[in-house]
Amino acid sequence: MASIKLSVERLTEGLYVKLPLQWTDHPFLLNHFKIKDQQQIRLIKNLGVQYVYLLPEKSDTTPLEPNAPVESMSEQESQFLDKQAEKLWQEKQSRIERLKNYKRKIHRCEKNFDRSMSQLRAIVSKIQSRPLTAIQEAEFLVEGMVDALMESDNVALHLMNDNKECEDIYFHSLNVATMSMMLAKSSGMPADEIKTIALGALFHDMGKLKVPTAIVRKTTPLTAPEENYLKLHTKYSLDLANLAKNFPQGAKNILAQHHELLDGSGYPQQLKGNEIDLTAQLIGVVNAYDNLCHPQDPSTTRIPNNALSYLFKNKKAQYNSDYLALLVRLMGVYPPGSVVQLSNQQLGLVISVNSDRLLYPNVLIYDPSVPSNEAPILDLEESNLKIERAIAPNKLPENVYVYLNPRVRISYYFDPDD
Repeated sequence: MASIKLSVERLTEGLYVKLPLQWTDHPFLLNHFKIKDQQQIRLIKNLGVQYVYLLPEKSDTTPLEPNAPVESMSEQESQFLDKQAEKLWQEKQSRIERLKNYKRKIHRCEKNFDRSMSQLRAIVSKIQSRPLTAIQEAEFLVEGMVDALMESDNVALHLMNDNKECEDIYFHSLNVATMSMMLAKSSGMPADEIKTIALGALFHDMGKLKVPTAIVRKTTPLTAPEENYLKLHTKYSLDLANLAKNFPQGAKNILAQHHELLDGSGYPQQLKGNEIDLTAQLIGVVNAYDNLCHPQDPSTTRIPNNALSYLFKNKKAQYNSDYLALLVRLMGVYPPGSVVQLSNQQLGLVISVNSDRLLYPNVLIYDPSVPSNEAPILDLEESNLKIERAIAPNKLPENVYVYLNPRVRISYYFDPDD
């Protein structure tokens, strides 16, 4: 969108302007906005800039004529505006500090994610040669994750960086475990039951290690024999679990039944309705969501918002509707990883969501005037902005795509919001 260099002396209410400053060098929430009152004009002039950039297409009016007479202001009005400016600066500084704290929290969360991923990688490397050791280490991993989850009443789900070189099974298993644990907690399950669910989630696909890689990673439709071979992974996962006498029966039910569907169209036993263990129903919902976001055929990949919507609208006959509704509550209407357009037409990437504020996630904002590593993260509840729609990453202009860095592989982890 074309912009015009405009003297600050020609500013008036209703103009949409962009400031020629870094985000941290002014008190406004964003670098570009529509001027709503004389106070904002006074603030802009007090920044010491001689001009701003005008975006005519977004403006409601035209600039003042050059050398137009400026309305005089009383001393009292001037002092009031100065006080309001100082108040805005203080609010901005507070917001910057909260942003720094938030980024520190994300960093801490990513460290926990990396540690869990390393532990899971070690577990998988031992699963066939030393299954007892692998299961003991998995129980230790689960114990730490559940303890962290239960520490706080207010837990946020975060989008993780995906620059780690791992097999898909690590990401998928940890994703399903993370979301299943949070889903179980939000449904009121006690810690011991959540640990059983997490253990089942971590091992639910381990049987795929016994299926030929050419089948597991095939991106074109499977033949009937190949599909039957892949379906054996539920049996193979159960075989691995049975090598350990103390592997919880509840977790075994998850391994055996996470592909069963309420209408009887699932596998391996075509169980129906209440015949399917409730914890397996929970894992089944999360597993379906993650598989829609990360299918073997990249051309069928669904964005998070669309994957949730698809399950909720089209799969209620197959999946537990209570758990589907809880998953929407957990992930938010726009889950982490969603590229969104805001009500001011700016683009952003949802990076975390709090289940208590579904419509107000934290969004990393695209602003080319700010370096991408310093991009502001907005709490939409504070910003008075809202999300208008989700956008498929492949529809973004290249410069926006590079800036926002939407994840090809969406990985989630949680951190207590303390």
